[in-house]
Amino acid sequence: MVAMTPPPRRLRLVAAASLVLLALATHAQTVPAPNSPGDPSAPTSPAPIVEPSGAPVGTPPTKATTPAEARASALTAELFFDVLVGELSARSGDPAEGAALVFEAAKRTRDPRLYQRTVELALQTRSGETALAAARAWKQAEPGSRDARRLELQILIALNRLNDTVEPLRAELAATPQIEHPFLMNVIARTYVRAADKKLAASVVERALADEVKNPATAGLAWTTIGRMRLVAGDSTGALDAALKGQEADPNLDGPAILALDLMDPAQPLAEPIVKRYLATPKAALEVRMGYARALAEGKRFAESSAELSKITVERPDMPDPWVLLGSLQAQARQDAAAETSLKRYVELSNGQADADERKRGLTQAYLLLAQLSERRKDFAGAESWLGRIDGSDDLVGTQARRASLLARQGKLQQARELVRALPERTADDKKQKFLAEVQLLRDARQYQPAYDMLAKASAAAPDDSDLLYDQAMVAEKLNRMDEMERLLRRLIELKPDNQNAYNALGYSLADRKVRLEEARTLIRKAVQLAPDDPFIADSLGWVEYRLGNMEEAVRILEAAYKRRPDPEIGAHLGEVLWAAGKRDRAVEVWKEASLADADNETLQETLKRLRVKL
Repeated sequence: MVAMTPPPRRLRLVAAASLVLLALATHAQTVPAPNSPGDPSAPTSPAPIVEPSGAPVGTPPTKATTPAEARASALTAELFFDVLVGELSARSGDPAEGAALVFEAAKRTRDPRLYQRTVELALQTRSGETALAAARAWKQAEPGSRDARRLELQILIALNRLNDTVEPLRAELAATPQIEHPFLMNVIARTYVRAADKKLAASVVERALADEVKNPATAGLAWTTIGRMRLVAGDSTGALDAALKGQEADPNLDGPAILALDLMDPAQPLAEPIVKRYLATPKAALEVRMGYARALAEGKRFAESSAELSKITVERPDMPDPWVLLGSLQAQARQDAAAETSLKRYVELSNGQADADERKRGLTQAYLLLAQLSERRKDFAGAESWLGRIDGSDDLVGTQARRASLLARQGKLQQARELVRALPERTADDKKQKFLAEVQLLRDARQYQPAYDMLAKASAAAPDDSDLLYDQAMVAEKLNRMDEMERLLRRLIELKPDNQNAYNALGYSLADRKVRLEEARTLIRKAVQLAPDDPFIADSLGWVEYRLGNMEEAVRILEAAYKRRPDPEIGAHLGEVLWAAGKRDRAVEVWKEASLADADNETLQETLKRLRVKL
């Protein structure tokens, strides 16, 4: 075989010259304007700040009319030489020189493709000012070119010259048909949030949208965009105000409600009513209701979340996502039969999910929960069957931890621990999850001393790890080391003053032991302040009121907590308070409900034994 040698440099230059000649051939005669209809060679512009006509990024640029004198530009030797040398300079490692030469050619021909090429070469050398000059020269040559204006905007934002973008953005808004405004507003928000100075970006967008908020047809969208920018800038109060104004301008628009979902927090009580008002409209999007249900679940308002999810499953029974979340909440509420039905329904519908990754995550969650439900009724073979459906690469730690729990429940604790220890540690999080899974096995088996020893050793190595401190404190309580528990929880409060669980645990422990009850109530009220919708913290508050002798208030608080979350532990406390208040029939009714949910619950069993009640 004969070896092929590369062509000599002279031939490579001739080839490059031929390419440039071909590219500029249209300038040797009268031709249609670049980017005009019938010009299939027109290049695609770089991703603009605002995509034309609502089309996805990467669509061809808007058609523009080139001035008549630029249509019949003669390919002079000097022009050919400038472009040729510019391209060769760029290819040989000097894009700055290349950009300067191509820029000269662009200004002579007023060809949009050469202006665009100048910008590309300038950006290769991080010469933002040269790129901006080329974009502005293009805009001056073609004042009506939206592509030139969009490129100018893109470069100005990249250069962080945000104040200079107000007028170009206003011009872009004015030139965009109203039907395209929803897409345009989304792109504005996505583009400006990348700016380094978030507060300035929010201010600039607000100034640019000054006319939009005065127009009834665009005010709702404009206020939503302003609210998004304010939220990114850290101004949640301003964002809430924008959401309110956006909904006032257009009650049927989903944007203000979606913004309000991101603002939902006990510190922003006016955000949730915005969502509720939108959901009361006739054509409220199910996606917003789904987002509301998730927000309620994250806020531990499980009963309300379940109610919203039930509405979705009635209206759209073929929609997969609500079923898996509903099943998860039902499993937490110990409504096992309903949970199993919901989760199996999700498994049936999951093939309809377009997002393959989302489907895999959903199926993994559903299979783990179905295995847990089988384990509760001591159907260990059924639990293993569900776990066997999980792809081995998905949630490996969670799957094996559940398998380990099955072994431990069957008296094979050591084998269960070895299974967890054998898991790979691909990340630091994997290592921590393995550790916590093994500790949980010991706690479930009531092997509190070995669990405490593991946690103490880990805490000594990471003294500021709040998760380890809390878990160690809870195990110390099981070992009746109350002073140690209190020391650990106070250390946790010192590290995390906003950790409601630490205040709640310490306050409940004092109340349960009938010591320092006023201090206990103060601690629990602090926890309520931090998490007002948590039914378990409400349970603690009801318990301390009971210990203080405030029977009526205790019943009121515990009834409300049990209604929100019919957990066996809350039921045990409510039953005892009702029993002490002389409402013994109601107390037995609550205890029976709690026993059906979890007959082995420690608090429930201890309460019934102490009060000598047999159900």
